[in-house]
Amino acid sequence: MDQIDDTLNQDLDPTETREWVESLNAVINHDGTERAHYLLERMVDSTRRAGGYLPFDPTTEYVNTIPPHMEARSPGDAALEWRIRSLIRWNALATVVRANRKPGDLGGHISSFASSATLYDVGFNHFWRAPSAEHPGDLVFHQGHSAPGVYARSFLEGRLTEDQLDLFRMEVAGKGRGLSSYPHPWLMPDYWQVPTVSMGLGPIQAIYQAQFWKYLEHRGLMPKSDRKIWCFMGDGESDEPESLGAIALAGREGLDNLIFVINCNLQRLDGPVRGNGKIIQELEGVFRGAGWNAIKVVWGSYWDPLLARDTSGKLRQLMMETVDGEYQACKAFGGAYTREKFFGKYPETAALVANMSDDDIWRLNRGGHDPHKVYAAYHAAMNTKGMPTVILAKTVKGYGMGAAGESQNPAHNQKKMDTDAIRAFRDRFNIPVPDDKLDEVPYFHPGKDSDEVQYMLERRRALGGSLPQRRRKADQSFKAPGLEAFEQITKGTGDREISTTMALVRGMNLMLRDKELGPRIVPIVADEARTFGMEGMFRQIGIYAPFGQKYRPQDADQLLYYREDQKGQVLQEGISEAGGMSAWLAAATSYSISNTPMLPFFIYYSMFGFQRIGDLCWAAGDMRARGFLIGGTSGRTTLNGEGLQHEDGHSHLLSGAIPNVVSYDPTFSYELAVVLQDGTRRMMQEQEDVYYYITVMNENYAHPDMPKGSEEGIIKGMYLFKDAGKPKKNEPRVQLLGSGTILREVIAAAELLEKDFGVTADIWSVPSFTEVRREGFDAERWNRLHPEAPQRVPYITGLLADRQGPAIAATDYVREFSDQVRAFMPDGMRYTTLGTDGYGRSDTRANLRSHFEVDRYWIAHAALAALAKDGKVNAKDVSRAIKEYKLDVDKPNPMTV
Repeated sequence: MDQIDDTLNQDLDPTETREWVESLNAVINHDGTERAHYLLERMVDSTRRAGGYLPFDPTTEYVNTIPPHMEARSPGDAALEWRIRSLIRWNALATVVRANRKPGDLGGHISSFASSATLYDVGFNHFWRAPSAEHPGDLVFHQGHSAPGVYARSFLEGRLTEDQLDLFRMEVAGKGRGLSSYPHPWLMPDYWQVPTVSMGLGPIQAIYQAQFWKYLEHRGLMPKSDRKIWCFMGDGESDEPESLGAIALAGREGLDNLIFVINCNLQRLDGPVRGNGKIIQELEGVFRGAGWNAIKVVWGSYWDPLLARDTSGKLRQLMMETVDGEYQACKAFGGAYTREKFFGKYPETAALVANMSDDDIWRLNRGGHDPHKVYAAYHAAMNTKGMPTVILAKTVKGYGMGAAGESQNPAHNQKKMDTDAIRAFRDRFNIPVPDDKLDEVPYFHPGKDSDEVQYMLERRRALGGSLPQRRRKADQSFKAPGLEAFEQITKGTGDREISTTMALVRGMNLMLRDKELGPRIVPIVADEARTFGMEGMFRQIGIYAPFGQKYRPQDADQLLYYREDQKGQVLQEGISEAGGMSAWLAAATSYSISNTPMLPFFIYYSMFGFQRIGDLCWAAGDMRARGFLIGGTSGRTTLNGEGLQHEDGHSHLLSGAIPNVVSYDPTFSYELAVVLQDGTRRMMQEQEDVYYYITVMNENYAHPDMPKGSEEGIIKGMYLFKDAGKPKKNEPRVQLLGSGTILREVIAAAELLEKDFGVTADIWSVPSFTEVRREGFDAERWNRLHPEAPQRVPYITGLLADRQGPAIAATDYVREFSDQVRAFMPDGMRYTTLGTDGYGRSDTRANLRSHFEVDRYWIAHAALAALAKDGKVNAKDVSRAIKEYKLDVDKPNPMTV
């Protein structure tokens, strides 16, 4: 291999080489670069067929991808745009600095927007279209740390006031007028569209949004258009697995509606991104290898004459040799340092700058700060067909901050600047603020009739209106089918045994039959459709494939064959929960982003939901997503053979922490039907900003008919499943509570108690301990704040107030799940919780439930122990239960093993 490499790097016949290059240049001049590229590809192919070793190099020279003579020229007023950009820079800085001169250490970031101001400015002025009657609007994923710059632009446009800028990061004191630290749709519902500051989440969401737009177009639910998704991210953010984890999907599906702009300021939060390498080259190779169009914007216009005079090629060689750590130092230490340490490495490069002053060298700009280079890149990206585009723009972190942070390692955390640094910033950008006002760091607005403001407003009018802006509700709502439409699953199954997963699939199929709502259903799976019994949907509604099905499936002769279709309705996202969740997010926010309400169902192993993709689930709450998340094969003991990493006993605790997630753990199909119908009503008909988490199991059992009048209790989270009747005198009575699959053990425990010990039990189904808890705390808070008003009784308190005996709750989740409602048990009612604390493991369901002490025998024993403490039975009864039910009192605590 070494010998081959040496041969490849040697020019054995310079004359022949020159002739080939001259011939290629002749083709370029006569027929264009596309023809030259075609010929080169054919020659490479011939060489490989002959056995030649030609390694693929995914990177190009460390220069701009678009040569100067091919750059599209910006139609804008360059001088006026520079003044606007300078004012935005000043007001962004003032927003952060003023906030951090207040008590409380509010924080904030200056350097990220300082490096990317030009990247945003060119987009706002010339490319990003707002939703209007003429255009559906583009979607911009702003880099979270650059929020002050976006606010500063809105301030000049008259959308935000000085008072609001002074409420930056003061959303409580601002009483609804404060400005979020970062893009947060929940807190600024008319402004921000997508939350992006949890790094990595913006890029993966952008990719699946782009895929979902194509999905909507192919299914005829959204007209085809040239709208684009622009995703901004930092070069350091590319280290997050989610940032690059789905880029192959974008290349594979040719998502030409997607543009990434990576702000390559060469620095992450603590120091250089690739101090010993080149992040731009690395990212170019990664994206080109994934099928993206990669456009590098490395050098600004001041470099063009130097590169044109580089006849020896030494400058290009030097650019390739220099690592990012050295480039950072050049900008930090100025022109004299750059002359010596950079250009001075070779006589040829030193000669190129011999007639330039140190100040001239310092002014050699990077591409991301040159609006002409940025415009040319954006223009090329907008006109790229058949593939997504990434723009790698080289910038300087903290650009304009000078000694206070420009190109310095601590720049990211810089949020305070002294008066001298502010003076230098003012002078550099020619901001008309007098010396005697500098200590105040005042905002500057040139006036609504100024040339700058009028220019900004005219540009936005031409592009459809102001951005960012968010649509709260879609123009169209969809009526939810009545509960009678779910009759197949509200009725009992008789002797037939089915799982709640099967009931869910039946419920979805019933909804798919609805002429209005059906096309809006988006089933999403992460390569587990057969596990959940959804393979029937392959034939029925098809799997979405942007280019259709180009092969005859192996099972084509079977009824439920694997059918892919360009108009397919199922999103099969492969083995990627993060991908499935991102696709779900795109569908769940389509009402806002595309004015096209959709109702997505993402079905996955519950263990791989809120635990694995919890940050995306939290972002879904922030984004006001609407849809159903279905935690399949849920519970610690239901998925009996899969073991520790698959058996979920805590997802409901995680879902319950998100304020606008409505969570249910139903046992019977009718409970599921009621939740599906009510959730559809709330999200599609009433357009409420909630989303649902429902756990379903793979355990088969018979389901009863829906008890009359139980609907309200199911929605509230608790209802009386079986009333033991009026207690007889001195008869011991218990209240048994359960949810999910363990409710059936609760029912069996009640039978044991009555048969073996004469204890009767009222049985309560609690489909949502989470909703019961929330209602209880809401009532408690109201009572605290209204001491003289009639006091509210928490829902669960009212249900149990007239009931006798202690209460015992058992679920297939950790004890904390059912323990959430302890505060609202009636006074004097003893409350015992049983759950599956500890790690899961593989075994039979019966053995697992015995191990975790949640089966019928352990429940009955817990009820007797509670009755004994209340003096209703004696200790001997408890001991007899231990003996008769063969309970191992010496086994290790499952919580700790």
